Amino acid sequence: MAHRYFPHTAEDVQHMLDVCGAKSIMDLYADVPEQLRLGRNYNLPAARDEQQVRRQFAALQNTALECFAGAGAYAHFCPAVVDSIVSRSEYLTSYTPYQSEISQGTLQYIFEYQSMLAQLTAMDVCNASMYDGATASAEAIIMAVNATRKRRRALVSATLNPDVIDVMRTYARYHRIDLDLIPEADGVTDLVAMEQLLQKGDVAAVVLPQPNYYGIVEDLSGVADKVHAAKALLVINSPASPLAVIRPAGKWGADIAVGDAQSLGMPLCVGGPYLGYMCCTKALMRKIPGRIVGATTDKNGQRTFVLTLQAREQHIRREKATSNICSNQGVMTLRAAIYLSLLGNEGLRQVNAISADKAHRLAAALVATGKARLAFPDKPFLHEFAIDLQGVSAQQLIDALVAKGILAGVAIADNRLLVAATECCSEEAIQTYVSTLENL
Repeated sequence: MAHRYFPHTAEDVQHMLDVCGAKSIMDLYADVPEQLRLGRNYNLPAARDEQQVRRQFAALQNTALECFAGAGAYAHFCPAVVDSIVSRSEYLTSYTPYQSEISQGTLQYIFEYQSMLAQLTAMDVCNASMYDGATASAEAIIMAVNATRKRRRALVSATLNPDVIDVMRTYARYHRIDLDLIPEADGVTDLVAMEQLLQKGDVAAVVLPQPNYYGIVEDLSGVADKVHAAKALLVINSPASPLAVIRPAGKWGADIAVGDAQSLGMPLCVGGPYLGYMCCTKALMRKIPGRIVGATTDKNGQRTFVLTLQAREQHIRREKATSNICSNQGVMTLRAAIYLSLLGNEGLRQVNAISADKAHRLAAALVATGKARLAFPDKPFLHEFAIDLQGVSAQQLIDALVAKGILAGVAIADNRLLVAATECCSEEAIQTYVSTLENL
């Protein structure tokens, strides 16, 4: 019996060298300069059993910091059952779901994900899916340009996450779209300036955040009417989880809703992977990039799922495609669908209620130290807020708390810190955070 993964024997190695025409293994590295070679044997320990190896590698892992950082990526708790269900073969397959008769599991979870995201955003249609919230936002302005035809300008609020704006600028540049920033006023979008920019004409899309980069829940009343009067489309960018408790994009009159769904069952993992969602009105559903799965019945009358509204050629013929998005973040979409189905409406509301309670108590306690004040004290926030530090820099506080196993937040200026609290933040960590600032 051949054992494919056993180490090579000396005879195996010699046979491979003979085929390659080399005399020794080192001949294969002849092009590597001497100064770049290790020059000694590996310092490997003696053989150990599996339990010992696991213990050693566990000790090498970085200690996880209790996270009060946000800025678009949030440390929410994910039930262990999500990992278990994700790995089941009924749902997860590497095969792209064009051949519906062998892809029902994949098609069903995409359909369920789309249904739940459409409900969460109060929109008609959801795709599956985008790479992350930033690229989803960039694709939204391209979609708006395609829908409004000759218009090639997009207005983007300066209160949107600057990293997302940078990605949008890159996409816009190579699609010959002009991107103008709507200035901020006291931490929120300057709607007067937005109207002035709209009056210049040629605007395809207006992109606004909700909540914004500072965690502020902006009042977007009447904005959709002003945008639509200028014959432009309104795009609202939101992290997915807060949509359970704040007014969603559809209720504001948005045409397109985008954002990152990382907060729906995806752990923080050194920068990804994430999941971008995109939802839209029925009028725009043939312009939306990515896939749409629909429900139907087969010849036996059984409920079944298929890709719909888009021909396969859209994904393999560039000139027919609505965008460069032709694949689906399958594993992440499945995670989001499982997480949402497990928590349900009430569970997701509780997650946000607990997070908001902890954030507001932390903010009040930090202000009470006399060494911090809310950057925008008269603006409502959910579970993320900006503080201005007094007598201490943001980096000093970050360094002091890292030493105590806490990630304090994201420094957005020398003395301004963006802080987020979720249900994962312990009471002990909140107390440590406050006392550390107090004693600096």
